[in-house]
Amino acid sequence: MARKPNYQFDRFERDRQKAAKKAERLAAKQAKAAEKRGEGVTSSPDETEVPDTSAD
Repeated sequence: MARKPNYQFDRFERDRQKAAKKAERLAAKQAKAAEKRGEGVTSSPDETEVPDTSAD
């Protein structure tokens, strides 16, 4: 027996994916504009580093 379609959930998923893609494009556009102005990337180097969790 086939499952009952959940149109509302499918729509929410499409909208969520669309919003994520739009936010990613906007961030890339802002980074490119900042780089063009000579400001560089706005994130600090501390945020991009992965903390060392191998200690006891």
